[in-house]
Amino acid sequence: MSLKQTLAAALTGAAAFVCPALAQDLWLASPVDCALGRDCFIQQYVDHDDSRRASDYRCASLSYDGHTGTDFALPTLRDMRAGVNVLASAAGTVRGVRDGMPDQLYSNANAEQVTGRECGNGVAITHPGGWETQYCHLRSGSIAVRSGDRVAAGKVLGQIGLSGRTQFPHVHLTVRKNGAVVDPFDPDGRITCGAPSAETLWISAPAYQAGGLLDVGFADRIPDYSAVKAGRASASDLPATAPALVVFGYAFGGRRGDQMRLTIVGPDGAPFTDHTEDITRNQAQFFRATGRERRAQAWPAGIYRARVQMIRNGVVLSEQSTRVRVRP
Repeated sequence: MSLKQTLAAALTGAAAFVCPALAQDLWLASPVDCALGRDCFIQQYVDHDDSRRASDYRCASLSYDGHTGTDFALPTLRDMRAGVNVLASAAGTVRGVRDGMPDQLYSNANAEQVTGRECGNGVAITHPGGWETQYCHLRSGSIAVRSGDRVAAGKVLGQIGLSGRTQFPHVHLTVRKNGAVVDPFDPDGRITCGAPSAETLWISAPAYQAGGLLDVGFADRIPDYSAVKAGRASASDLPATAPALVVFGYAFGGRRGDQMRLTIVGPDGAPFTDHTEDITRNQAQFFRATGRERRAQAWPAGIYRARVQMIRNGVVLSEQSTRVRVRP
């Protein structure tokens, strides 16, 4: 989430993005103990557009106005509750920590208590050569280091959480050089659309994922979005008297013109439903659902299978399958 105001507290440094000339004296490892592209994903990157619009280092839309870091996110709150460690990306000295802020979705109701502490629970680490890394939105009670600690790369700092100004579980990593924000994917800041820089701060640069599915599942009705985000909307089995059989897809990085195709096949192998939803505007996260209401006495028992596809320019960008057992 945006840190335009976040950096005003103890974990704060200058937040304005600049394009400094950099010597390669910092190398970064992944700040998350999860498999990117499978168990977690990068939701947003540093904003390189000086206007009120936003553009990531590939001149695409995985950012928003003024975003100063890289968001390593979990698919659902269920994954956050399971516990995923945040790791120091490089060796250094802990400059400051904050803990004790609650894990909660940011809203108007709690905006006042978050003001000035938008980073939530976090850790700031200084590194040689004027470098600093900052890790925001950690899980309450999970901070595992103290100010003044010397840490090695890979040291557990805490866990991914939902503290501060955020709508989804993630760790926001900001990198600075002499107080100025640096994009680790394009540290010189000279953006050439269609030809991203091969020079990064990463030991092994994470692959760019332009959007994709986070979760799919069956339900007995169109689920509430809050249940989808929490990871509790999906059922593994349903009664034959369920009021409906519905499949949903939950995705990130939607662009205007994208499509989500949702198909269900019945126990006999015959098509049950096949529906394509058009995405009419850019959306950081979204879900779509389709299905059928029960009109007969009961659904035929057996295994129903579903496939959900996120499609961009006629090409399948991401695909997941799921199944549900309908019991007699």
